[in-house]
Amino acid sequence: MILPVGGGGAGGVPRLLSLCTVRRISSLKVPWRRDVNLDAAIVRDRRYRLASRLVREVLLSPGHRLLLRYLSKRRLRLRLPVLVPTFLRRYPTLLSVSPPPQPVASPSPQLISFLKFASRLQALHSPLLASKLAKLLMMSSTRALPVPKIAAAKRDFGLPDDFLNSFVPMYPHLFRLVGDPGPDASGNAFLELVSWDDRLAKSVIELRADKEADVIGIRPRPNFTVKLPRGFYLKKEMREWVRDWLELPYISPYADTSGLHPSSPQAEKRLIGVLHEVLSLSVERRLAVPIIGKFCDEFRLSNEFSNAFTRHPGIFYVSLKGGIKTAVLREAYDENGELVDRDPMIELKERFVAIMDEGHRKYLEELRRKQQELEKQRLDESRRGAKVAMGIKDEIEEKDTDGSDEDEDSEGEAL
Repeated sequence: MILPVGGGGAGGVPRLLSLCTVRRISSLKVPWRRDVNLDAAIVRDRRYRLASRLVREVLLSPGHRLLLRYLSKRRLRLRLPVLVPTFLRRYPTLLSVSPPPQPVASPSPQLISFLKFASRLQALHSPLLASKLAKLLMMSSTRALPVPKIAAAKRDFGLPDDFLNSFVPMYPHLFRLVGDPGPDASGNAFLELVSWDDRLAKSVIELRADKEADVIGIRPRPNFTVKLPRGFYLKKEMREWVRDWLELPYISPYADTSGLHPSSPQAEKRLIGVLHEVLSLSVERRLAVPIIGKFCDEFRLSNEFSNAFTRHPGIFYVSLKGGIKTAVLREAYDENGELVDRDPMIELKERFVAIMDEGHRKYLEELRRKQQELEKQRLDESRRGAKVAMGIKDEIEEKDTDGSDEDEDSEGEAL
């Protein structure tokens, strides 16, 4: 049973206290099982991640220009599997490279057009981005987050690269910057929530229940959508625990839950609520587990929070592709691994990938053209070689014929 405690927490949020018999969940084990389709969705993004890291190095350089030799030295840090010039030849529409002796990498015309589009799209969806950032602050126990942690996750939530300068000042009623973040947002600074907004203090799950109430006239109980992958079965003990756990009241990630026992099913309910909400706020409804781990202190997550993803395989999936653990929200993807819960900011990624594909097609066409020319050249050389060989053969045959005639003449004279 969960009772609200009088007085409330910060921002007037009621504090919840668990009076239930504590039942430990650390002993409940669920085997990890690979999801081929969700893994494939992450693998498909590999070249996008590589290209975006490379482009970012140039965009963060003074004047958006960087000597190619300096860029090449950063290959290992960028985790590029090939040499930088090779990668740029494969995707020529990303960066323009000036001719020797000092080649310089700079944004291509296509990339410049993309950056302008990105600015327009971020301005169009600025209220949505502001609500996302405010929600992250509202989930924090201190209603504040360190700027370096926000900067590490800004692209995952669709925030602009220069969000501190171009975005935060637009919403003084929501955000306040404390401290000096420095030029690269790595300084000792915090972003604070100025005022609590009850309209924003509703999770995706609660908003979904409200929407259903508008349609059918009765508000269903907010709860998680459980979608076990095909062929996946839970042991009886775990099945019963999940059933009982789902029957517990939903706990909002924006509620003050400091009174909950950390090993109680209610604390697990709150933990899954926070993880579900954070993933729902991300652009692709998935996040690298280390990125989520940066917010453990602020979101009151235990050091073993990542185990919760595997304990609830019907809600989350953890992919091991790409050399890093990635938590995926199952309900946001269909059975083929395609994102169906689309965030408006996903268009940025799609535009960027389209530019990559355009350049790669040009690269492949040029490669095919060169191969055809080489094949034609080889064929011509083989034909010329055949003609030369035939000429030599004819000469040899003529000499043999002449030699035979001379021998016959000599024999005739002797007779």
